[in-house]
Amino acid sequence: MGIQTSLDAIHEADRLVDSMRLADDLALDAARTGGARTIRVLRGALGSPDQLVAIAATNALAQVFDEQADVVLSDLLSSDRTFLREHAASALSQRLPRYDTVGRLIGLVVAGGFTGMVAQRTLEQWSSAAPAVVGVALEGALIGVHEPDARYRLVETLGLVRARIASRPLLTIARDRGEDEHVRVAAVSALGQRRGDQAVATVVHELARHDGYLGDVARLSAIDLSAPDEVPDGDRVHDRGVEDGPDGDHPAGRDGLTIAQLFLHADIDAGLTHAGSGDNGGIATLLVRLGDALAAGGVLPAGGASHVLDDPRVARVVTLSRGSADAAVASVRDLATRASGHVYGRVPLLSDPVSSATAWPLRVAARRGIRRVLRAAGGVDLLHLRMADVGSLAAADVARELDIPVVFTVAPDPHAVIQSLDLSGALTRETFGDVDEVEHFWFRTRLVQQLASNASHTVLFPRPELERDMRELVGIDVTSHPERHTIVPEGIDLDVVDRSVAEAAEHAAGLPATPPLAELCALLETLPPERRGLPLLVSVGRLHRVKGMATIVEAWADGPLRDRANLLLIGGDLEHPSADEREQLDLIDAIVPADRHRASGLLLPGHRPNDTVARWVAAARFGLPGLAAPRGVYVCGSLKEEFGIALLEAMGSGLLVVAPQGGGPSTYVRQGDTGWLTRTWDVDALRQAMGEALTAASLETTEARAARSRDTVERSFTIQAMARSLSGVYDTVHHDELEQREWSVSAR
Repeated sequence: MGIQTSLDAIHEADRLVDSMRLADDLALDAARTGGARTIRVLRGALGSPDQLVAIAATNALAQVFDEQADVVLSDLLSSDRTFLREHAASALSQRLPRYDTVGRLIGLVVAGGFTGMVAQRTLEQWSSAAPAVVGVALEGALIGVHEPDARYRLVETLGLVRARIASRPLLTIARDRGEDEHVRVAAVSALGQRRGDQAVATVVHELARHDGYLGDVARLSAIDLSAPDEVPDGDRVHDRGVEDGPDGDHPAGRDGLTIAQLFLHADIDAGLTHAGSGDNGGIATLLVRLGDALAAGGVLPAGGASHVLDDPRVARVVTLSRGSADAAVASVRDLATRASGHVYGRVPLLSDPVSSATAWPLRVAARRGIRRVLRAAGGVDLLHLRMADVGSLAAADVARELDIPVVFTVAPDPHAVIQSLDLSGALTRETFGDVDEVEHFWFRTRLVQQLASNASHTVLFPRPELERDMRELVGIDVTSHPERHTIVPEGIDLDVVDRSVAEAAEHAAGLPATPPLAELCALLETLPPERRGLPLLVSVGRLHRVKGMATIVEAWADGPLRDRANLLLIGGDLEHPSADEREQLDLIDAIVPADRHRASGLLLPGHRPNDTVARWVAAARFGLPGLAAPRGVYVCGSLKEEFGIALLEAMGSGLLVVAPQGGGPSTYVRQGDTGWLTRTWDVDALRQAMGEALTAASLETTEARAARSRDTVERSFTIQAMARSLSGVYDTVHHDELEQREWSVSAR
């Protein structure tokens, strides 16, 4: 197609996700045709009221190898259409360095945010070819910038200039006691990446003797300076610079594989004590349970008993999550001595906790922390990435650097969210760029494509129309190389669910409440007496717009449902809410005023440990004598749910569920039997489904349907079954990698 025809196709496509995919064709046409006319047509599209067309044109300009294209992209860094600035900054990373553009990129770094991160990436790439230009410009910018956060970003960017020209100013800032501590931390962290420089080592080790935050970061930098140049995998020679384990064997000499997995937006611990707070959602629960099952050797369910496989493929699982600098130092020491089991590595992001949507500027700290953990582990055979977030962006860089194969779980996210918002009218061509400034849909969809294309193997969730959805939403044809893709359902720990069901049933039969159930009883006692005989509608999840908690409240409050049931929403940090949590709480309070929550039957207890949540969900099925009627319903109001850990736990407890139609739930929820599938973004449709499910639950006279719900989970969706499937994937990828390396060596 011609360049104008390609632009027209983007504008005329029926769906936004189609337009985003057609942007790839536009970029190819721009590269193929080039020339003054192509630049003129693309420049004209930059002002289009169709913001998606303007974004596509910006990215297409990066494919035109002409100085005028560079000029246009450079000018866009100051565009009045602010959403184009980040796309121009990203597009320039594919161009040669331009001296007159460096200053504008530095200005974006000073401003911060997602656009600042993108500009920083471009400057990092340019610094390889023009280190003096970038380094001197950054040092000059520091003279006129005094705000600590902005100085932190400039110093961090200066630390990415690997040439020696950046060492002197970094050393000066690190030693300057008059400098803000946060800025000094940026310099000290960067010095840890400059091995082989005696002056750097002297300063770092001197600062490492100090107490406090700066001393902790200096100790991490000292660890980085002592790291080996290369980290072999577990089947090759022992790593240098890491102590042997207590039995004299280095972790790299273990039997079985070491698998690393990560989620940096949560404080993940073995007890899941932060579940439901901030971004500590289902993914945190999954990684803990899965890591335990994998490290146990892949556990198979058989009549409720657990049996370890005779030949375990996985010996050690390393789960990376955020943590303090002090905790990171301790985790490095622990990792170096643990040759088996499920171990946790801490990645200090050198920032207060932020939501995943605003965490992109933490890319550099994340990358350094991930690299440190993987090196400390003494050899990682495979890295499993699951999300298109800053953690995966940083981890992919580290895996490429350390030659670690990657398995990536591909899901149509954010594609499915874009589709839902498009269908509901909440996202249009005229608003796409403005929304993209906050949600970064374009960048995230491209990141999914890059991670999938570079992965050694991809894992897919079951979906009713998997091949079609992956092709039409993500642009991946899973039939072209089926051997590179494996469908693996997520799973839950049924033992935890069964214990919860037993406790709830015993209390309903008259036995004393266990501590978790006693806590729920105390919560229900705050309701007016006339509401204490109603069943519970319950939902568990983060307070985030994608999870639809405010939509559930609206569907319940504005109609007869409020008179039929109380609503229990479990999740969120109510004492220190994040911006996303605050947004949802404000929406909920606008529907039901805060001083009317209890009187209306709305309960918002905040997050609770995972085991406590499991008991509360089970109690919704059996009721609590004098406080809640039995036969409640579980409601998931998510805009999209790729699989749904909390839904599976509710079904395992025997509850009827309401779930999003499409995606993972459609593969295991039987409409009208074990649950109701509905358009969760449509309040009226959600309200109707909740009402029908509540009616159906109240009419049940036997436990047959509850047994069918549990059987569905036990048959296909246990964490043990998931661990076994993934263990096979990891084993296959590992052996393929060994064969490739052997072939590479023999070919030399």
